[in-house]
This record gives sequence, C-alpha cells and structure tokens, in this order.
Amino acid sequence: MMQPENVTEISNLLTHSIKNEYDESQSEEEEEEKEFDELKVNTNLDSNDDDLNIKTMSIIKKKNKNKRTRICLAFLLVLLLAGMGVTFIFFSPRKFRINENTEDNDKSEYTFNFNENKIIEGKYNETLAIKCKNGIYVGQEENDNIISFKGIPYAKPPVGNLRWKPPVKPDDSENIYEAYYFGYSPIQTHWETEAASYYEQSENCLTLNIWMQKEPKIEKVDFFFSQKKPVMVFIHGGSYGWGGTVDPMYNGHNFVRNHSNIILVTINYRLGILGFIDFSKIKGGDNYRESGNLGILDQIQALHWIKENISEFGGDPDNITLFGESSGAGSTSILAVVPEAKGLFKRIIAQSGSIALTYSRKECEKLTKLLLKEANADTMDDLLTLNENTLKEINIKLNDYNNLPERDGITLPEDLYQAYKNGSSRDIDILIGSNKDESRYWIRAFGNEYLYQMAIPILFENNMKEVSSEDEKSAKKFVRLQETSYPWSISEFYNELLFRVPAIEQSIHHSKNGGNVYMYYWNSPVSYKDLGSYHSVELSYVMDNLESDNEAHKSGSSSSGKGKFLNKELATAVQDMWVNFAATGNPSIGNTTWEKFEPETKKTMLLGSNIEMKDHLLEEQYILIKPLLKYNFNGCYTDLNYNVNYVHKVIIGCFCIILAAIIFINFIVKRK
Repeated sequence: MMQPENVTEISNLLTHSIKNEYDESQSEEEEEEKEFDELKVNTNLDSNDDDLNIKTMSIIKKKNKNKRTRICLAFLLVLLLAGMGVTFIFFSPRKFRINENTEDNDKSEYTFNFNENKIIEGKYNETLAIKCKNGIYVGQEENDNIISFKGIPYAKPPVGNLRWKPPVKPDDSENIYEAYYFGYSPIQTHWETEAASYYEQSENCLTLNIWMQKEPKIEKVDFFFSQKKPVMVFIHGGSYGWGGTVDPMYNGHNFVRNHSNIILVTINYRLGILGFIDFSKIKGGDNYRESGNLGILDQIQALHWIKENISEFGGDPDNITLFGESSGAGSTSILAVVPEAKGLFKRIIAQSGSIALTYSRKECEKLTKLLLKEANADTMDDLLTLNENTLKEINIKLNDYNNLPERDGITLPEDLYQAYKNGSSRDIDILIGSNKDESRYWIRAFGNEYLYQMAIPILFENNMKEVSSEDEKSAKKFVRLQETSYPWSISEFYNELLFRVPAIEQSIHHSKNGGNVYMYYWNSPVSYKDLGSYHSVELSYVMDNLESDNEAHKSGSSSSGKGKFLNKELATAVQDMWVNFAATGNPSIGNTTWEKFEPETKKTMLLGSNIEMKDHLLEEQYILIKPLLKYNFNGCYTDLNYNVNYVHKVIIGCFCIILAAIIFINFIVKRK
C-alpha cells in the first residue's frame, strides 16, 4: 500500500496540474483576443487580411481546446477515483476468491517430485511385497525399520463414465506393482496452507498408503496386542475441498516408529465439486442420486479394501479405528451412523470436527445451479464431456463455496443428531474433542490478522440477523462473558458454535444410548503470537511430525504451522493415549486415568500444560450456545472468506475516495 507521503505528493502534482489548466481556461475569449493581438503586433500581420486572421485565430482556438480537454481529463480522474471508491465499498460483490489458481499461487514453498507407480516386470524384493486382491504391491524400506506402501488404488479410477459415480471395487489382479510413490492429489484449488494442493492433481485420486514396522519392537504403552496389530486409518481435513495424503503433516513414518504395534493407513477421497455435489434434480441425474456424498462413499470403499486386505500387512481387520481432523473428524462422526459403513470399523477419534458441518438437499441444489452456470451445461451429458482442466477451472470459480456432505436420506441420514439420538452409533467407541482457539486458524488462512479482526464482527452481525431476538441476546451475552478482548470474544463464539458444543451434543446422545465416549479439550499454546490453540494445532503432536525431525518440513508444515513443540511430554502422552484407545477402547495411560464422558458431568480431559480431568467445563458457555445449533451456520467460514476480502475492498475504496477528496480540496483551496 502507498505511504501517506506518496499519496500527498501525487495529489499535489495532480492538483497543481488541474489548477494551471483551470486558470488558463478562465476568460477564454479574452485570452484568445489578447494572444491574437500580440501575434499581430509581433508578426506585423495585416489586420485587413481576413484569411490570415481566420487561420491564426483557428490555431489559437485549437490550442485552447487542448487545454480544456486536459482540464476535463483531470476532473474525470477525480470522478473516477471517487467512483471506484464508492463501487468498491457499496456495489462490488463480497463473494470473490482469495485463493485463485494464478501464476503467483503456483509458486509454493512446497516442493514435490511426482512419480507414478508402475507395473514391475523384472526382479523385485520379495521381502517387501504384499499380495492383495487387486495386485501384489512392493513397498519401500525406510529409516527406523519402517516399510511404507504408497499410492495403492482401493477403487477403479473415477473417470470417464465413472465420473460422479460411487466408487467401484478394483478388479482382482496378479500383476506386481510398485508402491513407492503417493498417488495423485484430488482436484482442488491451490491454497498456501494446504501442501497437497501443490502436488500433481487428477480425478484418478482414490489411493491409500500404509506404514508398518518391519520387525515389531517392544511397545512402551502397557497393554496386550494380539498377533494381528490394531489398525488406525487417518482421514485428512480441508473443509471437504482441500487436502491429500501427500501432505508432510500426514506422513505416518514417525507415528509408526514410535508405536511399532500399530498399522497406520492414510486415504485420499474426492473433494469439492467432484466429491460433494448433488445432480439428482437435473436432466439425466436419476443415475447420480448419490453424487452429493461421493467423498464419504470413497471413504467407505477404502474401508472395504482395508477390511479385506489389511491382514496381509499384519493388521487386525476386526480392530480398525478411524481418526481424522477437521472435515476428516466430521467424516468419522458421519461414518459412525451411516448404514453402509456398519461393521467396517470399531472406533473413531474426531479431532476438531463434528456432524454440524453438513448441508441439506436444498443447500446442495444451490451449488449445483452455480456449477451448471459456470460449466454452461444443462444436462449430465454436458457435464460428462468436460475435460479435467475445465473442471479444475470451474472448481476455482466456485472456490468461495464450501462443498459439504449432504443429508440426503440415502447415504447420510436427513438428521444426523437424530441418528445419534436413535442409537445408530452405540456400537462404536468415540474419542472426540476440540481446541480452545479453533477460529484463530483463519488468521493464518487469510494471512492478515487485522483483516480477520475487522471481518469477524461483520460475520457475527450478519449471522445475528438470522436468529430470534431471544437467541441473539444469548449469543451476545456469551460474547460479553469472554475474558478475551473484542473481537477475539466473537472468535470464541465460533469456537463453541462450530466445534465444542456440537461435539458435546453428539457425545450426550451417544452416551445416553450406552455408547462409550471420551472427550478432550486442547488448550496447549504454540509459538505463534495471538493464535493460541488454533484449529489443527494438535496434528503435530498426534503425528509427531516436527520440522526439525523431518526434512520434508523445512519449508513448514501446511496443516499445523511452523515452530517446535512447546510441550514434548504432551506430544508423547497424546500419541500414547490415541494408540491405547485404538487398541483397547480406553485412552488411559500409566497414572493418567481418562474417565468416560457422562451427560450429567460432561467429564472432559484437559490436554495442555497440565493433563487433568474436569467436570462441567465451560458449562455456562455451553448453555448459551446450545439453542443456536438449530440455525444453519454451515457456511459461516465461507462468509468469513467473503468478509475478509470485503474489508480489504473497503480499504481500497476508502483510499480512492480519500485521494480524490485530497485532490479536490487542494484544488479549491489553491483557487481561492
């Protein structure tokens, strides 16, 4: 942005130019006559020579006409600046993208070398080969006695006539394949906080990765393992529109190094307009009734593949735990009540995500209309003819709109809270929680703390227009109760509304139906100023992926920020808790007893500088926020995206108006 002295200098120059032009235009006829008389005297023109007089006067008038033109242009500049300012502030749409796929965004701090796994036709290391239903996969031996298998397809490529179709089981095969490299990232828009968005992208993205110890070591966590190891399946986050297993934060090497009796799996799934878009109401869409939840169906197909093949890797197909963060956590909570996923896993760990972030069918149809408009399409046949590059461009244009799972009554229940009330999840053990400062993650996402501080009150006021006066009073009382200063107190409101309170409601229903549930609240700070325990901060602790420990992190972790752990002991404890829960259904370790969540006491484990159990944690805040869950705030972070950019545009608009005003005022003052 220009410095004030530069603005003043520019305005003075423009003002001086306008003043000079304006002064010279005054008494224009008198000036022309005077100039004509002087010209006659100096050149001894014959005043009786009418032709010469006319010609000379014509030259003078032309010169003065040019002066008038310059004056008009100068005034037009003032009007243009003022008009631009007004337009930016009052008429420019708020909904524009901050993360477009531009050349600048193509230049990322993340550097990946992409390679495709190929069929092996010659010799290979048989000790690193595992026979699966759809082929023999040869892994790689890494440091610390770890074997990894990357880029294994768990479904047929969803391309051609399988685009926007549920995943199809891969054909059986006897071929021998490399499993050395990560598969393609799902199609998504580049975003500087999402490393996977800078990796090679394709519709053909349905792959998974496996890490295991070559030779089991003695595990420090005190429980008994069967011959087959517990399996932990990680589902990445990214608002159902970003992310992928290639992200260094999700690399399973360190996790398995620390816990040799675990098999770790990470999975890709379709995102954005290829994973969550409803085509059931458009012409030809009858055969695409499940298109609103393809990403969830991909996850289910991955679980089918794991259930069928994981024993070949030493995993126990009857002891599978899903864990995920953000939308990955939301996915685990959804899968717990989806009939098609029943029997595919035993437990879930939901980190900062819940069933709250989903769409109704009506909300999904709005996105479908936008897609059809951008694609200039009317039917499914039109959409199926689009090439992959066109789809990427459309996805960029719709980047402002979150694609969320659809409560369609087909794959997902129409009311997920009711499904939990009905006991659909009672056979699943749940560990669930949230972070103290979830919303502050978006400071990193938008890259400017001050824009965030200006935008979040706008978001709050807009949301309050949608609620009853009684609920508005409740929300504003919550904001007043917070110890943090304004507007951080509003940020606390969204922490509760979107993360902690939905998790509590989910846990209450699950517990009342006899299900086991454990709750945590993460309040360990990090080294980022003003970010606190922001959304995704726990990932570094859980996955043990420090940038100092992993060369891939020297440019920074995409999902959890830079900087080293402030609490190494907490990292070790959390990993042990997660693993113990996956193996036994109980996250207690050593001398730390983690008590079950109960609706009456809401027992919660604090994970921070101290690890301790608390009853009725933030009870008053919960009571104030609970009534607001009935409102649809699913797109509020999309709205925050708009508002942050709108504030930016207001700043630009004000700058234009102020510059125009300075020029005009200086002009008037100097005229006097």
